[in-house]
Amino acid sequence: MSTPSPTVAVHEHKATIKSVDMSEEMQQVAVDTAIAALAKYEHEKDHEKDAAMYIKKEFDRLYNTTWHCVVGKNFGSFVTHETKNFIYFYLGPTVAILLWKTS
Repeated sequence: MSTPSPTVAVHEHKATIKSVDMSEEMQQVAVDTAIAALAKYEHEKDHEKDAAMYIKKEFDRLYNTTWHCVVGKNFGSFVTHETKNFIYFYLGPTVAILLWKTS
């Protein structure tokens, strides 16, 4: 029996919102999209980068451009965002997602 990778285990945990300036509906889309992205790329070498690309492109499609996304376990950030277009959350205890829109 193999041990699941940390990325797989992430999907079994609820999202923990750390900072947000976004509607509740859009927050749910962000969480759902992140879960789908991490599941899709969990076996890829660059799974965090690929997941960030997937989330960014999905939000560009759903909410128009220009979205930015960072997915990872250890990063600092300082960003400027459009009002009502920012979320920073964790899936599980270690994977953070930072998603924001600029004009």
